[in-house]
Amino acid sequence: MRTLILAAALFALGGNAWAAGNADNGKAIAEKVCAACHGADGAKPAAPENPVLAGQYKDYLVKALLDYKSGKRANPIMKAFADQLKRNEVEDVAAWFSSQKQKPAAAKDGTKIALGQQIWRQGDFKKGIPACAGCHGPAGAGLPAQYPRLAGQYPEYTEAQLKTFRSEERNNDPEKMMRMIAAKLSDPEMKAVAEYAAGLR
Repeated sequence: MRTLILAAALFALGGNAWAAGNADNGKAIAEKVCAACHGADGAKPAAPENPVLAGQYKDYLVKALLDYKSGKRANPIMKAFADQLKRNEVEDVAAWFSSQKQKPAAAKDGTKIALGQQIWRQGDFKKGIPACAGCHGPAGAGLPAQYPRLAGQYPEYTEAQLKTFRSEERNNDPEKMMRMIAAKLSDPEMKAVAEYAAGLR
């Protein structure tokens, strides 16, 4: 009976006993490996092209790091850092950043908010663009593991990611979902969506 209970517990943890991650160990790793670009707590990256990691879903961060390690998500800088991490350390770093309080960015260009809001809430039926809110939520909270939190993310980062999806430089999206959407977005629409998401809370 004990064996069955232990097996069920391990299955719930994704098949390994450390799946929850050790945030204290993750903090130590983040201070050595991640802080220069993302900040020690992930709340204030060194540049707006780097993502806010504080408060992001742990499962999504794990997936991102594993995608960098495998090369599924192309970024030579991130691959070099991710390759330094053992599997349990990936969990630890993700646990640390997900436990931190986000200090969200803000929309800077008010002229783009209306267009961004329209695409976020309604999409564009004529162009075959679904509403961003359908997956990322009305307030940009996302969905653990599958869809990242975008509320308060730096607009420069969000815009850059949309462009890499459009060029297919980034191709780690299931069923090519984001690549198909990004291919239909113009540069001004990408910028508008990114600005709107930055102001969501």
